[in-house]
Amino acid sequence: MSEPYALSKLSSPELADAMEIIAKDPTQRFAVLHTLLGEGACRQIGIYPIPDGFKLSVVIPVYNELQWIREIVRRVQAVPIPKELILIDDCSTDGTRAILKEMESVANIRVIYHEKNQGKGAALRTGFQHATGNVVIVQDADLEYDPAEYPRLLQPIIENKADVVFGSRFIGDNHRVLYFWHYVANKSLTMLSNFFTNLNLTDMETCYKVFRREVLQGITLKSDRFGFEPEITAKIARKKKPAWRIYEIPISYSGRTYEEGKKIGMKDAFNALYCIVRYWLKD
Repeated sequence: MSEPYALSKLSSPELADAMEIIAKDPTQRFAVLHTLLGEGACRQIGIYPIPDGFKLSVVIPVYNELQWIREIVRRVQAVPIPKELILIDDCSTDGTRAILKEMESVANIRVIYHEKNQGKGAALRTGFQHATGNVVIVQDADLEYDPAEYPRLLQPIIENKADVVFGSRFIGDNHRVLYFWHYVANKSLTMLSNFFTNLNLTDMETCYKVFRREVLQGITLKSDRFGFEPEITAKIARKKKPAWRIYEIPISYSGRTYEEGKKIGMKDAFNALYCIVRYWLKD
């Protein structure tokens, strides 16, 4: 680890220059924070060195997100982790495609277009096939989930404690207060999923799922819509000898209303119920 600048010995202009260098250099930034806060505090808040050569694949299914797509890409790009963005447009009709066309020239962005609307699960299958990073994370194209939380979600995998990480909306972080029956449905589906998988997850339906790439390479996915969540959970749980190591990390959640563009509904809840049973009994 390189030694951080001795900031107390610098004049004001020198301090400004040093801070600019530190801000651009992840190694220096970590060294300074490690010195100021100590190793224990840094680990608690998700500040740790990223291994050399590490790359994160951020897979983003997109469908009619004209209002949010620029901002979510900006927020993902702002995360100080080497990454590639794989955006799968699932036949948007609201002008989203024109924005994605503009993004094709960005070096670490790849845009893939479905010519027929197939659903979130189908878009994720496409994205996973093109992922080249060491670790893959699912990111919705709206602003319900905050990419600033990537470092905490990645930490158990980078520290070799986990192979899969679920971000939970229900274990102690802030969230927008919205629909009671959505909460009941999410908790009920998670409980039923746990019954079949023998896991003790608190949020099976979460968007934020993080995988070592080899986990996904060993799974064949079939669900086209929101059945992806129970399907991937069941297939991860069925892996034995050795079993995949699964962690949960608390995340914040800023849910949308239906007026703001929320797409999941009761039909998807019943489909998830079907998928929980189907993918536990038969691949």
